[in-house]
Amino acid sequence: MKKLILAAAAVCLSLVAMGQAKKPSIMVVPSDLWCNQNGFMTTYDNQGVATYIPDYRKALMENPQLLPVISQLNGLMADRGFPLKNLESVLKSIDNSSAEMAAVSAADGSGVQSNPLMQLRNRARADIIMQLTWSVNTMGPKQSVTYTLQGLDSYTDKEVATSTGTGAPSFTAELPVLLSEAVNAHIDEFCDRLQAHFEDLLENGREISLDINVFENDEGINLETEYGDKELKEIIEDWVNENTVNHRYNLADDTELNMKFESVRMPIYDEKGRAMAANHFGRNLVKYLKGEPCNIPLIKQINAGLGKSIIIIGNK
Repeated sequence: MKKLILAAAAVCLSLVAMGQAKKPSIMVVPSDLWCNQNGFMTTYDNQGVATYIPDYRKALMENPQLLPVISQLNGLMADRGFPLKNLESVLKSIDNSSAEMAAVSAADGSGVQSNPLMQLRNRARADIIMQLTWSVNTMGPKQSVTYTLQGLDSYTDKEVATSTGTGAPSFTAELPVLLSEAVNAHIDEFCDRLQAHFEDLLENGREISLDINVFENDEGINLETEYGDKELKEIIEDWVNENTVNHRYNLADDTELNMKFESVRMPIYDEKGRAMAANHFGRNLVKYLKGEPCNIPLIKQINAGLGKSIIIIGNK
C-alpha cells in the first residue's frame, strides 16, 4: 500500500512539473503578406538601400479589425499558458523611448538610426513571432475565414511551426470570432510544435551567428597574429567552443581578416536566469579579448539584432 501511495505521489508530481513546464513567450503580428496586401508597408534606409518592412503602427491605427483579431489570438495562446508580448504595448514603449532619444539627439547634434523591426524585437524579446495572415470568404449571406499562422524563431527568423485552415461559414459571427473558431481547430498541434522547438533550445542552446572582422589598426593586429603559441583565430575559436552548448557551432568562414560563425548554440539563459541575446554572447567575447593573453586595445561590438553579433577589431 505504501509503495502504491508513493507511486501515485510521483505521478502527481510529474504531472505538476509538466503543467509548469516553461513555455516560449509569444508576440502576435500581422504577416508581411497581409500588410502588403492591405497597404501597410513602409521603407527605411538600410545603408543606402531602400528596404520594405511592415508598418504595424499604421495597421493598428487604420484597420479597426486588427487589434480585436490580435486580442483574440492572444487569448487563445494565454489559455494554453504562453507568456504574451503585446504588439500595441511594445510599440508604445518604443515611441516613448524614441521621444527621449530625439531629445538627446537634439541636444548633442547627432542622430540615432535604427532598423524598426530590430528595434521592435529587441524591445519585445519574444521567443516566437506569430505571423498571421487571413482573408474573409463571402458565400451569399454567409462568411468564413481562411487563415495561415506561422511561428518564427525571433532570433533566426526560421519557421518552426505553421497552421492553416478555413473555418465554418456563419451568418452573423464577427471576424475575430470567425477567426478564433477557425484557428481553434488546429491550435493545439501548432502549440505542440512551438513547445518542441523551445524545449530543443533549452536542451541544445539558442541559435545565433557571430561575425569577427578586422579593420586597419595601428598595432598591426589580424586574426593570424600570435599570442603565445596560438594565433588569434585559434584563441577565438577555442573560446566559442568552450562557451557554446555541447560545443555546437559552425565556422563558415576563416581568413586573416574575417571569421564567420553560424549555428552558434549559446545558452538560452545566463547565470542569473536572464534571457540571453547575441549581443550578450558577443560582449563576453569582447571582454575576453581585451584581457590576457591578447590585451587587444581597440575592439568593439555591434548589436545586429537578437540573433547576430558583429565584433570589429581595429579602426572603423
